[in-house]
Amino acid sequence: MFAFGPVPSRRLGRSLGINNIPPKVCSYACIYCQVGQTTEMKIERMSFYNPREIFDNVKNKVNEAGIAGEKIDYLTFVPNGETSLDENLGAEIGMLQDLNIKIAIISNASLIWRDDVRSEFSKADCVSLKIDSTDEETWKQINRPHGNLNLEMILDGILEFAADYNGRLITESMLVKGVNDSSDNAEGVAEFLKKLNPACSYISIPIRPAWEKSVQLPTEDIINMFYQTFKSRIENVEYLIGYEGNEFASTGIVEDDILSITSVHPMREDAVAEFLSAAGAEWHVISSLIEQDKLIETTYNNQKFYLRKAQTKFISEN
Repeated sequence: MFAFGPVPSRRLGRSLGINNIPPKVCSYACIYCQVGQTTEMKIERMSFYNPREIFDNVKNKVNEAGIAGEKIDYLTFVPNGETSLDENLGAEIGMLQDLNIKIAIISNASLIWRDDVRSEFSKADCVSLKIDSTDEETWKQINRPHGNLNLEMILDGILEFAADYNGRLITESMLVKGVNDSSDNAEGVAEFLKKLNPACSYISIPIRPAWEKSVQLPTEDIINMFYQTFKSRIENVEYLIGYEGNEFASTGIVEDDILSITSVHPMREDAVAEFLSAAGAEWHVISSLIEQDKLIETTYNNQKFYLRKAQTKFISEN
């Protein structure tokens, strides 16, 4: 009822999802949302479910996974709406901690300006916050926030939370063609990330069907530009394009390894050449992947980079 999975997640390993918000109650109505249009726009926290029922359902799922020999790295609050709207979140985290599995929260960060939300988020081992834009007009266009929300308060709340948080803080930025994929937006978000210094910042694109039919994917050139701009400010940047491959694990198959690496990081031409040389392979491997439309060649600051082509059919990950 409340728990699902465990499912593979690049951010969290094997994640057991927890859906603590009814569909589709949210503080945003993001144009790229993949679970449907927001039907109840709220910023007031309230009780949706009995915390004991959530705990019992998660505990049962954990036990079932244990019997099946399935590993769980995180219990992840990843609902059909905004996680922090649940006023019982703190109590639920406290109960779930008895299961001795790390807890993660995925949030749009819209209520993090509240003291109680920051306090409850601080109990989690990992918190992922959405930062699609630091420009107010762009934020309104892509996230369509509740009318009483204020972007400056949200950004200040994120920084205040980060200053006191002892867990793993990560961010995610979703890029939509023609909406928030400009170089100005890249610079604005990157400068904010420099202040925030997250453990990792993820760049996403809308590869699953969005409720707003006009939503389109940015080009690989744009994805690479954002990656390089973020990377110039913070150390760890990855992008999520839905490839559920080997994630750097060497398979002994050069093509698979190249696709695995470039599904997370663009590879510069010299790095690709060095990789191929170490593997005893020739450049025709890259040419073949490009011809098969699996790999993209792009240029940034007069340097050639290679990225895995975005795949639009895959199993949803947390």
